[in-house]
Amino acid sequence: MSKLLVIAFSFGYLALLFGVAYAAERRSEAHKSLVSNPYIYALSMAVYCTAWTYYGSVGRAAHHGLEFVSIYLGPTLLAPVWWLVLRKIIRVCRQQRLTSIADFISARYGKSAALGALVTVVCVLGVVPYIALQIKAIAASFVTMTGSAAGGEGPAAATALYTTGALAVFTILFGVRSVEATERHEGIVLAVAVESVLKLVAFLVLGLFVTFGLFGGFTDLFDQAAAVPALRQLFTLHGAGVTGSGWLTLLVLSMSAVLLLPRQFQVSVVENVDEDHLRKAMWLFPLYLIIINIFVLPIAFGGMLRLGSSGIDADTFVLALPLAAGHSWLALLTYLGGISAASSMIIVETIALSVMMSNHLLMPLLVRVPAAQPSLQTRWFAYLGRVALQSRRLAVVAVLLLAYGYYAEVGKQLPLVNTGLVSFAAVAQFVPAVLGGLYWKGGTRHGATAGLLAGFGVWFYTLVLPTMVGPGMLPASILTEGVGGIAILRPFALFGLEGLDYLSHGLFWSWFFNIGLYVGISLAQPPTALELRQADVFVDVFQRRSLAEEVAGWQGLTPFPDVRALLHGFLGKKRTNQALRTFATRFPDALPLPTDGPPAAVLPLPAAMLQPATSADPRLLTYAEKLLAGSLGPASARMLVASVAGEEQINYDNVVGILRESQQLLEANRQLQKQSRQLQRLTDELRVAYDQLQALDHRKDEFLYTVTHELRTPLTSIRALAEILADNPELEEDERQRFQHTISREAERLTRLISLVLDLEKFESGQATLERSPVPMAELLDEAVEAVGQLLRDKHIALEVSVPPALPALPADRDRLMQVLVNLLSNSIKACRPDGSGRIHLSITYAEPTLREHPDSPAHVITIVIADNGKGIALGDQHHIFEKFFQARNQTTRKPEGTGLGLAITKKIVDLHHGRMWVESQPDQGATFFVELPVVGMPELVS
Repeated sequence: MSKLLVIAFSFGYLALLFGVAYAAERRSEAHKSLVSNPYIYALSMAVYCTAWTYYGSVGRAAHHGLEFVSIYLGPTLLAPVWWLVLRKIIRVCRQQRLTSIADFISARYGKSAALGALVTVVCVLGVVPYIALQIKAIAASFVTMTGSAAGGEGPAAATALYTTGALAVFTILFGVRSVEATERHEGIVLAVAVESVLKLVAFLVLGLFVTFGLFGGFTDLFDQAAAVPALRQLFTLHGAGVTGSGWLTLLVLSMSAVLLLPRQFQVSVVENVDEDHLRKAMWLFPLYLIIINIFVLPIAFGGMLRLGSSGIDADTFVLALPLAAGHSWLALLTYLGGISAASSMIIVETIALSVMMSNHLLMPLLVRVPAAQPSLQTRWFAYLGRVALQSRRLAVVAVLLLAYGYYAEVGKQLPLVNTGLVSFAAVAQFVPAVLGGLYWKGGTRHGATAGLLAGFGVWFYTLVLPTMVGPGMLPASILTEGVGGIAILRPFALFGLEGLDYLSHGLFWSWFFNIGLYVGISLAQPPTALELRQADVFVDVFQRRSLAEEVAGWQGLTPFPDVRALLHGFLGKKRTNQALRTFATRFPDALPLPTDGPPAAVLPLPAAMLQPATSADPRLLTYAEKLLAGSLGPASARMLVASVAGEEQINYDNVVGILRESQQLLEANRQLQKQSRQLQRLTDELRVAYDQLQALDHRKDEFLYTVTHELRTPLTSIRALAEILADNPELEEDERQRFQHTISREAERLTRLISLVLDLEKFESGQATLERSPVPMAELLDEAVEAVGQLLRDKHIALEVSVPPALPALPADRDRLMQVLVNLLSNSIKACRPDGSGRIHLSITYAEPTLREHPDSPAHVITIVIADNGKGIALGDQHHIFEKFFQARNQTTRKPEGTGLGLAITKKIVDLHHGRMWVESQPDQGATFFVELPVVGMPELVS
């Protein structure tokens, strides 16, 4: 394909990115954001899929089969816990205004400038080779597209350099436009999202072409691959030579990389607009990884089958296959997808590294000048902001030049994936400090520094140093004999450890020393006061809600104009006044505002604030430190605030004294709260007991009223009829007999009522006894049905009885059990409607109990079930109907049916037989009463 055409499309594509980013920036300035969207956020996270994914995964799969899957399986497995880990990192960075992984680690461990510089150096040395990998991908893809000879890579390298230069300009224009690094780079984010879509579409189109165009589908392609012995081995991990330790190492490295690579930290943390966007990214990002890898194996196998004998680098199969098939435009689309994968990584990674280099390598040196010479403060602050911005732009150029230099000297000879994995291992050195800082308050600056130094040193020795042997920069004897001929210092067999692949070996020893020193030194040396405060901020970030809840880190008198001049130098006049107004609105006692006049947003600061005698509140110093941290990093921001505050930070003794007093107050408050809770619990218990007594007393009064009413009714009838008989001796004999029969019936009713009350008193006092004997249940049921037969006929109610042919005799009190059956049947008759539609079903079963509360519970029970289709019982009343006073409630509005004693006595009788009784009912759907009586297993019931 023509070089001019490829170059034109390359720069035309970059121009398209410029247009997308420019449109996003214009929309952002108009407060119409295009990137405040969870889908854009998830797509921007796909910057994880670089040229390594686009080209290198195919090359890796061609030689190692399914091993490439682990690089994407790790982030997929980690995604479900993002809500616990990544959301916490986002919350911390938002509260502390942190803009990079170096900021994060530096701020956590006492805002240490030295630790921030160390993290920056590790990132630059570890990630620059990864950027060089992208440059190599651009150069290799150009060579493949234009058909340049192997020895003629000068034009390709030049094209890669020009493309890198264009990306540098793009990054400076849209990524380093302001000194405040916490501002959103909406143009960059949207451009990366567009690139993610393009590279996905291009890769899928190529995969469909290879699978269904060059071959007859997945089955045909894999069948042909299986026929080749070298390819058949790649169908399994073992056959491809992938060990368990190697697979685990790749999973761990990819999990670390998706969180801590500078570019991933930039898009997932710094550019996050809303924490809730994580919810969608937790499934959309893994889905993206799955989709983009569907055709990796088909392309790799297709390349090996069609081009394997031609000596073409497997990393370039994605371009060589369509070119060999004569589909130049498909190859061009694929080429643009590769440019997308490489350029998005370069842009975002360079932004992150430039901010880190400026904030942690240059600015800590410059901010010491006003501290050393206070007379230079005002003028120096005016220049520092411009210096910070220009230094970041220079850092962008420096990073890209370093990457290009590494590519030109070393990277050409290394596979894409190998270079990426070495960078992953470098970033993995941050895992102990980051996770320890998030969840362990005992981690210290000295422990984190020692761990990082040791881990980085071992990483360099075991993984980077061997790559310098191939280009001839170091002798090969280092690998075979060790440094100085010491065998235990061989980079691939350090301290005699053999049997692991080079990557697992390097990660094991680097983490061994990293974690060991981090934990050991942190336990040996207690954290400082500032480290303790920062540990509390990070570990308990979800419990902290505002600046007012944080412990102020400054004391003494600091002139307010000095603080304002400091902010003005970095944020500008307009941004500074807005920030001070915001602070004054939140804390009116710290920075009072006028109470009348124009709105606060347009008011100038009160003149009194600008006077030298006006002192800044300690909270303002903490607020200013956070604002500056977003521009300079936490360490430089603290040094600058310290310079205007006269270094009057709270020392360790002050903090200890405050904490001791606070602890005493907290302990006293805790005791008071404990006593208060106890008193409240006792009060609640007394209130419940009082309410129960009140209810019981009320129900007792209702019961007594009902009982006396029931007693009065037959007595009144008896008295009236007796007086009639006494006053009218001439009454006819029939009339006299009718009156005497009524008197006898009322006397029986009175006797039954008195008997019920006496029975209840016996049951309540525990004096009731049972006369147990074997009771034939079938006969007992017949007698009970005969006893209520007249009631059934009077109300025209149908009774259905179901009794099994053989039932064992039940050890029970026959009379009491008859009382239970008659009472339950009578209640069911009362509940049914007297219109002829009433139905009652009486059944009895012999089986295992429905509920076994104890191992020695009876093995079998007789269950009596009486069901009716009457008016039913409300759900809220079903727990009360067996109470002795329940049915007497609301008797002032209507006379209740019965005295409310029948079911209470019935329940007592069942309990004396060690049985169970309950009801199931729905309003207007009838009620079903269940009585379970034990047959065996209760010695006291055996006759």
